[in-house]
Amino acid sequence: MNLAIVGTGYVGLTTGTCFAEVGHNVVCVDNNEEKVKSLWQGKMPIYEPDLEEMIVSNVSAGRLRFTTDLVSAVKECEIIFIAVPTPPHEDGSVDLSYIEGVSREIANALSLDLEYRIIVDKSTVPVSTGSKVQQVIERYACKGVKVDVVSNPEFLREGSAVHDLMNPDRIVIGADSLQAMDMMKRVYQPFNAPIVEVDLASAELIKHAANSFLALKISYINAVSAVCEKAGADVELVAMGIGLDKRISRHFLNAGLGYGGSCFPKDVKGFINVAEQLGSPMEILKEVERVNAAQLERFLGRIRKKMWVLRNKRIAVWGIAFKQNTDDVRESVAVKLIKRLCDEGAIVTAYDPKASETGARALEGYNVTICDDMYECARGAEVLVVATEWKQFAMANLVKLREVVRLPIIFDGRNIIHGENAIHAGFEYHSVGRKNLYPSDKKM
Repeated sequence: MNLAIVGTGYVGLTTGTCFAEVGHNVVCVDNNEEKVKSLWQGKMPIYEPDLEEMIVSNVSAGRLRFTTDLVSAVKECEIIFIAVPTPPHEDGSVDLSYIEGVSREIANALSLDLEYRIIVDKSTVPVSTGSKVQQVIERYACKGVKVDVVSNPEFLREGSAVHDLMNPDRIVIGADSLQAMDMMKRVYQPFNAPIVEVDLASAELIKHAANSFLALKISYINAVSAVCEKAGADVELVAMGIGLDKRISRHFLNAGLGYGGSCFPKDVKGFINVAEQLGSPMEILKEVERVNAAQLERFLGRIRKKMWVLRNKRIAVWGIAFKQNTDDVRESVAVKLIKRLCDEGAIVTAYDPKASETGARALEGYNVTICDDMYECARGAEVLVVATEWKQFAMANLVKLREVVRLPIIFDGRNIIHGENAIHAGFEYHSVGRKNLYPSDKKM
């Protein structure tokens, strides 16, 4: 099929590339000429495992193209996916100006000589957005043009987006016409995944409800971790015992510094706002936000308690991205942590395998040194903080690390370093929701 993707951000670029990979002809549209030129040259605007190789392969095969010409894309493509940003306002409501703007451009490009077209909301939007897009199309398109609007929310995880798109748990399609539903099912036929056929409004709610529930699971286990620390229990064992219940599952029951990124914070706020606008407040989600914010404060409090005063203390932070396998620092808890340490006068060094450049931009104006090597980052440190769950941090050479730090103190905000290995290397080891470990605890 001939598909257009409007917007080459994380969702649009990855989605378009995976559609091309399964055999569709895809044109990705963006109004940024430099970005389009860079994509043609094989330069990636984001880091995502396997994405670059897949883009190069499909461009070479002629199935994937990039352009700034939206009008031509609308004329040649049966289905147009909208994957533009939907940033939050201060009150948590969603800025839909990009969606509205693209909808108008699409409407202006539609003409009576075109056959039936489908406009798909791929961006995360509040319920009723689809009906508003339909109104825009009817208002600005030529009379008599046949168009349906569909909601097709994405559920990709940054760092494993290509895998998630090629191997989806389910595909949600919200459509109010059989013709639109049938054509959308043809798009996804090569993916061999269960298709959830729902109405437009239900599809829009599914995305917000799903992400908010996952955020709830994270905040729940983080709240449990605080109890575990007080009780001398191990949150990892508690999570395992909970997660083996098939009704709950182990996924997203990892205690740590809290959730971040471009989706969970925005979607939780967005769902709170939507519910309030509809007169059905979601008070439980406000508590999810409160617990998430408190988790970082509690972790910082433990570092303060250990070090007494943070001013002029040398603190190394491993991790800047909001999670592993990405260079995305939007709403990164690691970035928030670094900023708080700097605000308290600490001398901060930071390292991340992929987020050095994006991290430098996010931390502009803060007195932090971003290093090219994880061990050089830790040289002379009085505290090492693990803030992102990169595999190489979990596999760190702790003997080598002990040789370069000034004081052997690790605060593991992601529970990825093996505690016994840490104390055998001579470190104090502080994690989340587990007992503090000291070199004297090591077994003979």
